[in-house]
Amino acid sequence: MKVEANRIIGILLCCIMASCNTAKKVIYMQDAPDGMTKETGAYAGIVVQPKDILSIVVSSRNPELAMGFNLPLQQYQAGSSEATFSYQQRLIGYQVDMEGNIDYPVFGKLKVAGLTREQLSSMLKQRFIQEGQILDAIVTTEFMNFKISVLGEVRNPGTFNIDDDRITLLEALGRAGDLTIYGRRDNVLVRRETGGHTAFHRVDLRTEALMTSPVYYLQQNDVVYVEPNETSSARSRINENRSVNVWISLTSVMISLASMIILLK
Repeated sequence: MKVEANRIIGILLCCIMASCNTAKKVIYMQDAPDGMTKETGAYAGIVVQPKDILSIVVSSRNPELAMGFNLPLQQYQAGSSEATFSYQQRLIGYQVDMEGNIDYPVFGKLKVAGLTREQLSSMLKQRFIQEGQILDAIVTTEFMNFKISVLGEVRNPGTFNIDDDRITLLEALGRAGDLTIYGRRDNVLVRRETGGHTAFHRVDLRTEALMTSPVYYLQQNDVVYVEPNETSSARSRINENRSVNVWISLTSVMISLASMIILLK
């Protein structure tokens, strides 16, 4: 009886230790102490890149002055059938070419790559004043194609359009429904394209150090990939191999385990 009790206690201790080990693999920022104050990575704002589409709206107390600098609304058909379609309107954006320029009314080609939207708005406002076009101009610039993709072991993978130009890695994962239990928290990959170059960054979500990572704040067209853990990979290999030999081997193992349990009793 004493041997049997010791065996049961040992099994329970193993289960508890396994449970604690599993928790350490899935808890986010587990090393952050309660009440800790920490600076996040400096957010400088996303900058304009080639192929971006920009919405630039100019306002003035005299609407006629601003009218020539605002693109017209585009009318398009919405609906899936003749019975349900309707006409709606949307803004036309300025396409940034591969040299980082836009073709702007009156001013012609403007170099905009590398500027934040606030810097671009300020630059245009100064041009309006310097050239005597609109002295009270209010310029509002927005990104029309700011999107990020979240792939891999998340509940709702896909590409997401971002209305604001500020989104963190954790917020992006939240939009994708968070990681599944089979996603690796310690090795999340972020692919970023900047200036014609591609960079790869890896982040450990389990540590508070992720807040100082250069990819804590995402940029347009970033791709976040969550790779599967060992459990998911093993499960995938089993599912892919459905031969009779595999199932025979598994059955033999189960019979052997059952025989050992009976002998221990």
